[in-house]
Amino acid sequence: MRKLVLQMQMSVDGCVAASNPALDWQLWGWGDRWGWDDALRQYFNEVFESVDTILLSRKIIEEGYLDHWGRAARSRLADPHYAFARKVVDARKVVLTGKLETSQWPRTDIARGSMADEVNALKQQPGANILCIGGVGFASSLVAEGLVDEFQFFVNPTAVGGGRSVFHDQRKGCKLRLLDSKAYECGVVVTRYAPN
Repeated sequence: MRKLVLQMQMSVDGCVAASNPALDWQLWGWGDRWGWDDALRQYFNEVFESVDTILLSRKIIEEGYLDHWGRAARSRLADPHYAFARKVVDARKVVLTGKLETSQWPRTDIARGSMADEVNALKQQPGANILCIGGVGFASSLVAEGLVDEFQFFVNPTAVGGGRSVFHDQRKGCKLRLLDSKAYECGVVVTRYAPN
């Protein structure tokens, strides 16, 4: 069975979204200012190479995630750091939503069933792992349903002083088992956990 991997940028004080939206806390906010070192960029690309399906929230797709990375893939064809953008374009995408009738994006399916049913069905299909990209609300719902098999936190060297966590809906807590952790020259620490 393949795994659902939730990938999020995080602050050192455990927030994936800062309460101050004007705070520029990520070394890379998906724009041209990309403060990651080459080794971290290479690792990021390796993660995308290890999956064949990307699970997205309706909100992130409507905010232009696929359009943005499609443009990046076309404009940076020769840049090996942007291989992940080409993977975003080429991979199968699944959007969990009851609010969209059809998909207007290539290689993108709309999944209209319950979150648990749709994600568990995806996990049963043959293929490589599934990478989840979404905002804090979507990620929190996946965590609350117990659907995440691996957490990948890209911990930025910034404390935001308040914000939201993917674990904010956990009434009983969420015990995790460390898979590995690696610090990069730019100050980001990638920490991987599995549910315990």
